Amino acid sequence: MTQFGLDYQLKIYLKMDADSDLPVSLESWRSSARMALQDGPWGYLEGAAGSEDTMIENIKAFSRYRIRPRYLHDVENRNQSITLFGRKQDSPFIIAPIGVQSIIHKDAEYASAGAAASLGMPYILSTVSSTSIEDIAAKFPESEKWFQLYPGKDENVMKSMVNRAEKAGYKVIVVTVDTTMLGWREQDIKNAYLPFLQGEGIANFITDPEFLKMLETSPENNMQAAIEEFLMVYVNPSFTWDGFRKIRSWTKLPILIKGISSEEDVHTAVKYGADGVIISNHGGRQVDGSISSLEALDEITGENKPEFTILFDSGIRHAADAMKALALGASGVLIGRPYCYAMAVAGQRGIERYLNQLRAEFDLQMALSGYSSISQLGRHTIYKKSPY
Repeated sequence: MTQFGLDYQLKIYLKMDADSDLPVSLESWRSSARMALQDGPWGYLEGAAGSEDTMIENIKAFSRYRIRPRYLHDVENRNQSITLFGRKQDSPFIIAPIGVQSIIHKDAEYASAGAAASLGMPYILSTVSSTSIEDIAAKFPESEKWFQLYPGKDENVMKSMVNRAEKAGYKVIVVTVDTTMLGWREQDIKNAYLPFLQGEGIANFITDPEFLKMLETSPENNMQAAIEEFLMVYVNPSFTWDGFRKIRSWTKLPILIKGISSEEDVHTAVKYGADGVIISNHGGRQVDGSISSLEALDEITGENKPEFTILFDSGIRHAADAMKALALGASGVLIGRPYCYAMAVAGQRGIERYLNQLRAEFDLQMALSGYSSISQLGRHTIYKKSPY
């Protein structure tokens, strides 16, 4: 990792990169993905709640925090590794849980999980993936895999999925709490598009023994009935802290709560046995007009920062964004929409190309700012602009 950014950059300049046909800038990845996807899948990937103000604010918030470069420091040897739950990771980047990946590329989660395994990054599989818990584990048995759980209405199904993930070798359970129902997403409404209605993204349900008990016949014989049952149990508006306490009791694996943006909720999570939180507003897909994830992170990691794992999600587009989130106290950062742009363009090859670009950019960004390791980052390394 010492010279990763320079070596990768030089390889491109010398035209020694086998993936030179693929985009470089994020906007190029995005525009290429738009051309590759039909309106329905594109709107589902790119859309957000209401006016899309939260999604826009997630990105804009980074411009209000500025990096303080420090020079005349030895940055020849650099290290961007982190340690999560006792395991070393080569970079601070984690592949965020994004469901229904079959609408983005034919290889679906095999592409994203494969890229994560190839690059040694933690991979979070969504509850509503197009590929089952067991199939991903069988394909990539040695990689760092986490399972994201949507707390649904049927406790038996939820408990079964947690147990399946633990048995299959997943290392962390991520309970997403900001999706107790789907947000008002105008692009999906305009396109009359909800992939679940076509049976996309329900692989973990139609392979679950507890869910299958709820059906009169197998999904192979009546997929429509399975889809309708899924829609009945998928989310749960009555989910509370007591519900989380039950999930906590089902496993000894570390559990993260994803979707929190309130300092009070973070401290409550500690009381209820969470091993950490992922500060996130679901990429702006749920609550229109909410606080940006970065500003929530700034509040949460202030004077009363809890002593447990805090990860960051929502809005990261460049290495500088990741650097700012890490400086504000995040232990690692999740990458979401951008890797799906790359998936839409070129499957696993596209994701690996994009993530290698991001890691190279991060390496150079750190070095040029005067820092050789993530441990050197802190609030003293950034400046918050006045809002006035």
